[in-house]
Formats: sequence, C-alpha cells, structure tokens
Amino acid sequence: MSFELPESVKVYSQFFHPIMMWALLGLSVYAFYLGSQSRKTRKADKETRKELVGKNFANRHYRIGAILLGLMVSGSMGGMAITYINNGKLFVGPHLLVGLAMTALIAIAAALVPFMQKGNAIARATHISLNIVLLGLFGWQAITGMDIVNRILSNF
Repeated sequence: MSFELPESVKVYSQFFHPIMMWALLGLSVYAFYLGSQSRKTRKADKETRKELVGKNFANRHYRIGAILLGLMVSGSMGGMAITYINNGKLFVGPHLLVGLAMTALIAIAAALVPFMQKGNAIARATHISLNIVLLGLFGWQAITGMDIVNRILSNF
C-alpha cells in the first residue's frame, strides 16, 4: 500500500519546518535571556536578589526550555519526515547532520537539569556551554535552511 499526500499538502508542508524553526530560534534567544537572568539572580547580592526573585526567571527558563526541547525534537523529525515524503529520500548534508547534532545537544542539556538542581557546578557549566553552542549552530542552520527554502521556491 502506498501513501501519497495531495499535491497542495506536499507543497505547503515544506514550509512548516522552516517557519517553526525560525520561531524556535527566537524562543531560544529568549530562553538564553531568561537563563542569564536566572544566573544573575543566583549570583546577586541580597538586595538585588530580592528584587530579581520576584521576576521568576529560573522557573520561566525551565518552562521555556521544556517547550523548546519538545518542539525542537518534533520539528527536526517533522522536517525529515516531510523531506522523505516529498522526495523519497533524505538529503544527507551539513544541514541535516547539524540538525541531528542539535537535537542531541538539546536533549543532553535538558538531561543535565536534575544535576544542576542539586547544585552540580560542572553540570551547570556544561549546560550553559552546550546551549551557547546550540544557539550558534541554530543561527548557522537558519542561514543554510534559507538556502534550501530558496531552492524549493525556485522549483515553482
């Protein structure tokens, strides 16, 4: 049995992944901001900490991070699925490989959270480092992804 999507769905589905990933890039920058504010709160003097604690940066960072993890994994798998459905194959190249690496990095960064909650400084430093690398790769993916979108648009 062969599964075939209607042509209109095949055409427009190709743009779901790039749109979602651009939104996630913006959400990642926001998560970075919340994380940096959480760190600032943790390291602040007593008076400053009292003021910053009310803004709940740590909890907001945690929630946004959880949303990012779920959406990034789903978006990565969805992008590969749509590519396969539309082309009958995946195009193995830097964009796909870096995207898979990013999916692993965000999962590892999230897996460090229980250790960070117990005060493990190495886990915290690793979490921060992985997410800085992830944000840099995300920027690079945005550029290479737009090259792919332009190739798709040139086929119309």
